[in-house]
This record gives sequence, C-alpha cells and structure tokens, in this order.
Amino acid sequence: MSKPLLIGLGLLALLGTAAAQTNPAQIVQERRDGLRAVGAHMEAMAAIARAGSDPRPAAERVAAVQAFFVNFPDRFPAGTARGTAGLDTRALPEIWTDRANFERVAAALGPRLEALNTAAQSGDARAFAAAVQATGAACGDCHRPFRAR
Repeated sequence: MSKPLLIGLGLLALLGTAAAQTNPAQIVQERRDGLRAVGAHMEAMAAIARAGSDPRPAAERVAAVQAFFVNFPDRFPAGTARGTAGLDTRALPEIWTDRANFERVAAALGPRLEALNTAAQSGDARAFAAAVQATGAACGDCHRPFRAR
C-alpha cells in the first residue's frame, strides 16, 4: 500500500466524519467506504496468515485499519441508521438504542489491533495468524448485533 493512500485513510479517519456531520448521506458513504477498505485489508492479511508468509509488510495495512477505527462510534451519529430515508446503510438501530454495548464492543477492537500490529512487526507468522483470527472475531462481535445482513 502506498504512503499517500495510508495518509489519505488516516486523514479520512481523523477528519472525515467531523467534516461531514451535517450531511447524513456523506457520513454513511464515508463510513461504508472506510469499512470496505478495512474489509479489503483484513482479507489481504488473512491471505498472508493462511500462507504463513512474512507478516511485516502487513504492518501498513494494520496501521490503516487502526487509523479508521479511531473514535469509531463517532462515525454513527444519530440519523444515520438503517431505514432512514435516502440512506444506504446496514447500521442497525441497536447502535443507538444499546449505545453503551456498541461502544464497549467497538473499544474491544483496539487491543486486538494493537496485538495484530505487534505480531505483524515481529515477523512471527504464527503470532500474526493468531492475531488475524482474534481481530476477525472482534469484527464479528460488532457485526452480529449491530449490522444487518
């Protein structure tokens, strides 16, 4: 992944939501785009893990995922749920009706991503594979209760 792309994703992560707070459609689009990018990174990292390859090149991907998840719950302001007229989102109302649980589940991803980053940088393929699996499980912990299928 190129440095300009990483910088762009980082800026999107840190500034994108704040700049779009008044436009729910833009918030949802930025959220979807970012989550698609995260999914692509996770798929690429899973392939590295399955192959038992050197995980060090994946550190840039981990950094991009970490940048996206900075203040992740803020990417879900009121008025951006599934069923809102004009919005194409799978974000379930439980994100807002069970906000404390959503924030708890979202926060649990941070330590998993830190472990993934450490494993990637270590070059230990086995540790990286375990960290990819644990991170994927944390993603699922959020998808199941808070995302429509």
